[in-house]
Amino acid sequence: MRTRRFSGLYRWLCAATLMVLAGRVFAQVPQDNEPVTTDDAVTLNDGDDRDAGEGGEDGAFDMSSWLLEHKGGFLPVPIIVTDPTLGEGGGLGLAFFRPPAGGLKSRTDAEGNAQMIMPDIYAVMAMRTSNGSEVYGAGAQLHFKEDSWRYSGGIAKTSINLGFHTPGDILLPSREIGYNTDGVVSLQKVSRRIGGNDILVGLAWIYMDMDVSFDVDDDRLFFDDGQLASTSSGIGLSIEYDTRDNSFTPSRGWLGMLEANAYDDFIGSDSDFQSYRTHVYGYMPIGERVVLGGRVDIRWANGDIPFYRLPYIDLRGIGAARYQDRRAAVLETEVRYNLTPRWALVGFAGAGRTWGRHNSFGDGSDKVAKGTGFRYLLARKLGLYVGVDYAWGPEDETFYLQIGSAWR
Repeated sequence: MRTRRFSGLYRWLCAATLMVLAGRVFAQVPQDNEPVTTDDAVTLNDGDDRDAGEGGEDGAFDMSSWLLEHKGGFLPVPIIVTDPTLGEGGGLGLAFFRPPAGGLKSRTDAEGNAQMIMPDIYAVMAMRTSNGSEVYGAGAQLHFKEDSWRYSGGIAKTSINLGFHTPGDILLPSREIGYNTDGVVSLQKVSRRIGGNDILVGLAWIYMDMDVSFDVDDDRLFFDDGQLASTSSGIGLSIEYDTRDNSFTPSRGWLGMLEANAYDDFIGSDSDFQSYRTHVYGYMPIGERVVLGGRVDIRWANGDIPFYRLPYIDLRGIGAARYQDRRAAVLETEVRYNLTPRWALVGFAGAGRTWGRHNSFGDGSDKVAKGTGFRYLLARKLGLYVGVDYAWGPEDETFYLQIGSAWR
């Protein structure tokens, strides 16, 4: 989880509250200062059988047994929000773990490498910020038949106060339109692995029922009826190629995914539009202590998409929905340096661009963000990192509480 700005708010909610709370917790961490592999994490299932808060094999604080071996074992997840738009605030999430029968397992990918099969995870959360935004939700991520089938889903009740930034031009400068969305969001997704290889095909239903209001009521005149639609209901298809050694903070491998979602009145949507996303993440160990990661993320939309559903620049250091348009692209890199078997440093930098409604790609300007942080290995059997990132961008500086990878 990253408790963070809400530039990715709606995807965050629709991806199920779980994805924020604990869906990315299975980070790979160094053993003897080497980037951990899935084999290492699975092997650690044997041995350290101490209770929550007691030392692991190295005597350091560790929560592995509490999460995996105790009935009712849960991970409390503090939620911290520091965003210029949302204000300061926070809340709490609880993530419950259910490992596969017989303990943690791995599968062998098409290249002969091991991939961890994650435990089932259930989560609940609640949060509030100083500008009056609230979110309450619950979700789950489940795996069946040695990870041949997956389910991820959740539902959340939200009331979010944000600002929409008009594009501006030579005569009229950009300005911020304050608005609130109050309602329910839901994502339900089932994925199937094709044979025994690294390709998964997914089918999803995405639903949002939002009442939209403005700080200044006349600001609604800036949008047409389709952009103000309250109910969005869509069917999504996805195809994913995954050779990462771990799903959420890998040390090696690749993830490539293409998603296409169609919203139509036939399935209950107030407006007809399509949204797409393609992204590629790559990870490469360098020597015994360093892992280098790279990310390319492109999102686009067609049709009468509501203004609050427009693609956005999603980077640490850039504020909530600050840069939106019909097209958005991001390039980012991150380096993890393993100081000890428990501690690591990270550094990251990225750039994003939006275009589509009022300008072409060539006319767009790059928005750059960068930052640094640290990680601690909290649950050795899971390879669970926690830590803090500090990032700064064109307008904002803020920090993020991280559990697992910052990329999803």
